[in-house]
Amino acid sequence: MVPALRYGLHPIAPASSSVYSHPMNDKKHFFKTNKIGFVLGAVLLAALTECVVNADAQGVGITVQAPVVVVAPPVVVAPAVVIQDDYVYYPNYGVYYNSHRHQYAYLEGGAWVLASAPQGVSVEVLLASPSVRMDFHDSPEKHHAEMVQKYPKNWKPSAEHQDQKENSKDAAQGRDKK
Repeated sequence: MVPALRYGLHPIAPASSSVYSHPMNDKKHFFKTNKIGFVLGAVLLAALTECVVNADAQGVGITVQAPVVVVAPPVVVAPAVVIQDDYVYYPNYGVYYNSHRHQYAYLEGGAWVLASAPQGVSVEVLLASPSVRMDFHDSPEKHHAEMVQKYPKNWKPSAEHQDQKENSKDAAQGRDKK
């Protein structure tokens, strides 16, 4: 069983006792001053005042440098040069020639082939055969069914097409010399 406490409910905080006294609780010592205490207080006050005055006289400065701003140079993009594909169609062989890319396009086994030379015929024989300049600028596969109907294998050029053929032969010969 817990022994009964003599002065209070808790051993750390006993009830008030007339015997208990602490110097901070004694008001007589707290306000008691004499000439020495007064002089020491005045000196302390003067010293603290001097420190405050010196702190005001001394400049405390904080230097903040301006931030460095780096601006990237503007990017100038050259306009894209779009070269349209121009085709010459050789109906006897079902071959298209792209004069800008210097490529031949033809069907082989159900797939379109782009090559630097036609297959199954020499360039000289191809140039000697009838041809027609196409008026489309995209892929020949999109127009091939219409071109086969319009220019069958046995197609012969009219006088108008003959002039175009001479121009295309001249362009092709200039290409072969390059």
